[in-house]
Amino acid sequence: MNTMIRQQRIRRGYTLVEMLVVVTILGIAGALLVPSFGQTDTLRLQGAVRTLVADITVAQSDAIAFQRSRGIQFTIADNESSYVMANVTGSELDVENDVVSRQRIDGEVFGFARFSDAEMENRQLVFDEMGSPIVLADGSAAGSQWIDIAGNRQTYRVTVEAYTGRCTVALVRDLDAPELVTDPGN
Repeated sequence: MNTMIRQQRIRRGYTLVEMLVVVTILGIAGALLVPSFGQTDTLRLQGAVRTLVADITVAQSDAIAFQRSRGIQFTIADNESSYVMANVTGSELDVENDVVSRQRIDGEVFGFARFSDAEMENRQLVFDEMGSPIVLADGSAAGSQWIDIAGNRQTYRVTVEAYTGRCTVALVRDLDAPELVTDPGN
């Protein structure tokens, strides 16, 4: 009978070694997960950049496919960072009646990113029927244009090249790794 009581005592709990193994495994898993949580803002900002580049490409492709000018009107304000893709009617970008799509980048989905600066005529990016960026007022070829998208720790510059409409992205500010920053050549 004494042996049965001893066996029950032995089987009731975990050994110290088992507890240490479990705690060590949980510690390692936690150490691997914590840095990835810090990357979510960066990933959301990069999502905003990718969305903008995709929409610029769609506007250019649609202009070529439909043989009709298409443009993007940017809103850059303290309380709103958004853009509207619309058809060009006559000599103006009709963002009220000819809207193709609307996109806000300043919400939680994109980590509260915002447009911080831009170099483009009237905050508009317009493509002609051949997919080339133009100045809407007179239809002349536009020079290279860019818009900056800023997040908490980084800023990216999306540049649309003159004549070709080629879209490039450069990291222009990174508080976590300043050595990675490129000079976009304003």
